[in-house]
Amino acid sequence: MAEAAVRKIDRLDIAPRFTEQDAIRLNNMFRGSSTDEMLRTVIGEQMVGDLAVVSSFGAESAALLHLVASVDRSVPVLFLDTGRHFPETLAYRDALVARLGLTDFRNLQPDPEVLAARDANELRWSFDPDGCCEIRKVVPLAKGLARFDATITGRKAFQAKTRNALPRFELDTSDVSGRLKVNPLADWTRADLDAYFVAHDLPVHPLVAQGYPSIGCAPCTSKVKPGEDPRAGRWRGWDKTECGIHTPVNDGDPDLPVF
Repeated sequence: MAEAAVRKIDRLDIAPRFTEQDAIRLNNMFRGSSTDEMLRTVIGEQMVGDLAVVSSFGAESAALLHLVASVDRSVPVLFLDTGRHFPETLAYRDALVARLGLTDFRNLQPDPEVLAARDANELRWSFDPDGCCEIRKVVPLAKGLARFDATITGRKAFQAKTRNALPRFELDTSDVSGRLKVNPLADWTRADLDAYFVAHDLPVHPLVAQGYPSIGCAPCTSKVKPGEDPRAGRWRGWDKTECGIHTPVNDGDPDLPVF
């Protein structure tokens, strides 16, 4: 509860940066532009202010990171080190940072005091996955992004039914500060990604070959069966499709928890 309150106070202290109209204007401005052209203009001309890439270093992350690094290797890259990742993900993260020459990599971690108070036995994921994501992902990211105006994400429309209308630019509804969210790969297909990996000789996350097309924390990630959505292996058995960093904020009573 305390950390949720801190998140809300921090957000309300910051004047709104962008509006829905700004997102619509940008979507119209770059309609028909290639992903590379859009990124070079947005980053090169600082069209959305101070921005950072939020990356899971998961199955498809290398494509977005390569695109951004090709424009500017100094763009901050934020990774949520939850303490529950597969060892393969951490090794892949380190390899990609070195391979792409990312010069401002930031490893965000949960508050150890909060973990000790709310997840001392590290089993919260098994009975309260939303609460686990809140303390290990949502709160650390909110703090890490406090002074950024926009974020670049790797979300794609084909990944799940909940993302099938994903635009390139959108207002970040998980934060009332008016931060903008940029989704360069929103309209990319699986074939587009595969071709990009081949064209640029990018390394593939080692768990992909084992049946994990979407990779999160180890306890909440399972293999995906043929015909399932790529994210079907995330939080299997729970009515949950997102970790919370893309979930709309609770704009009601400020004393209520955000999650």
